[in-house]
This record gives sequence, structure tokens and C-alpha cells, in this order.
Amino acid sequence: MKKIVIKVGSHVLTEDGRIARERMMALVALISELKTQKYEVILVSSGAVAAGYTQLALDRKKVANKQALAAIGQPLLLKMYQEKFAQYNILCSQILLSADVFDSRKATAHAKIAVDTLLANGVVPIINENDTVSIEELVFGDNDRLSAHVAHYFDTQMLVILSDIDAFYDKDPNRYDDAERRAVVTHLSSEELEAEHTPSNEFATGGIVTKLQSADFLMKHGRKMFLASGFDLSDARAFLIDGEHHGGTLFTSQKEA
Repeated sequence: MKKIVIKVGSHVLTEDGRIARERMMALVALISELKTQKYEVILVSSGAVAAGYTQLALDRKKVANKQALAAIGQPLLLKMYQEKFAQYNILCSQILLSADVFDSRKATAHAKIAVDTLLANGVVPIINENDTVSIEELVFGDNDRLSAHVAHYFDTQMLVILSDIDAFYDKDPNRYDDAERRAVVTHLSSEELEAEHTPSNEFATGGIVTKLQSADFLMKHGRKMFLASGFDLSDARAFLIDGEHHGGTLFTSQKEA
């Protein structure tokens, strides 16, 4: 069995201020197919604030309002996932984590046991930062970094980030027509890791930099990360199921490149 983490961002899961149900359905379908290919999948999902906003249109610029929206949206988001996974006869579950879980070996071990038990019984764990109490996540986009910690501390082979950013380029592809995709990355410079965060939409809190920081963390721990489009899952599917690297970027340590 291959154990992986898939992280899906807010920009992929939201559209016009609502949850993008078709894209969520496509994600669930991919996870179902991966399970038939001997994968164990842990899902780290954003979208709680967006789901909450569909019920109560609070000003998202205020952190307290984002905390409230997350509290409203978490059960709604889980219900959406439950309904979609049920179409494939798959159970899913919710696990809310805070950063301090990974500061304690005991707490990390307990969380890993719970996740491994769910996976052993065919259940898809859906993990999110506990947005209601984890203020930094709402400001800095820790779901990218959270997914990297989950991938490492829960002993998985790879983190797959599905995003509106379809790969890592040598320059900003939105500004330069000659930007070229970097298919494989084995090292990230300090300049790349310390650039300004660039969240993509009203519900997003990260950007390319938090993804690069996640990749750097995993590479330093001998693990891999694959960044691909969450709008068109063909590159992710080809890479994970067919073993073909058509698009997206693989981040890996040099000894594994």
C-alpha cells in the first residue's frame, strides 16, 4: 500500500463565493480510483470558511469573523464530502488539528494511531487546521504547511498539492509568456522560500511561497511533494496512477531524483 496526502486549496474548492461542487466531485472520484490502485489517501481540505460564508455573509477581513465562519462551515464541508464519497461506498471522517499537536511526540503518536486505524478500515481521513482556534492559519495559510507536517509525521510517501498553481515555473507565468515549467526540483533557494505570500482569491490564505516552504520541509526530511492543477486532475492522475509525468512539478531530494 502506498500512503499519500492530498491537499486541496480554497481556490480549487470555491467559485463565486460558493463551494465548487463539480470540482469536489472530481476530487472524490480521483481518490476513489486511487483507493482501487492500492493507495491509502489522507485528504487535507480547505474550504470551511467558504462553506460558512454561504450561510452567513460576514466580513472575511476580520479574523474573528473567519473563525466564526470556519465553525459554521466545517460540518457543512464534511457533509458535502460524506455525500460524495457515499456514491463510491466510501466512508470519510473529520480530524481537526492544531500546530501544537506536532510539538508533542505523544500527541503526534496518538493522532497517527487514529489516522492509521481509519485507513486500515478503508476510511478517508479529512484533516483541516482547527480554524476556530488557530488564528495563524487563517492569516498565513498553514494548510500547506499543515499538509507537509501530516505527510511527514504520519509517515507517508508523498504530499500531492492540488492548486490553482499548476506547477512551479522559473518565473511568474502570469506576467511572462516565456516562463518555463520546472518539472523536477531538488533544491530551493532562500530567495524563493522568503518571497512575499501571494494568496489567489478571497478565501485563500497562502500562495506559491507556502507551497515551496512545504516542499522544502519535506525534501529536507527525505520525502517528496508533487504540485499540480486542482482544476484539471489529468496531470495528477497520470502521475499517480499511470506513472507518467506530463505536467506539474515533483519536488524531491537529490538522492531520489
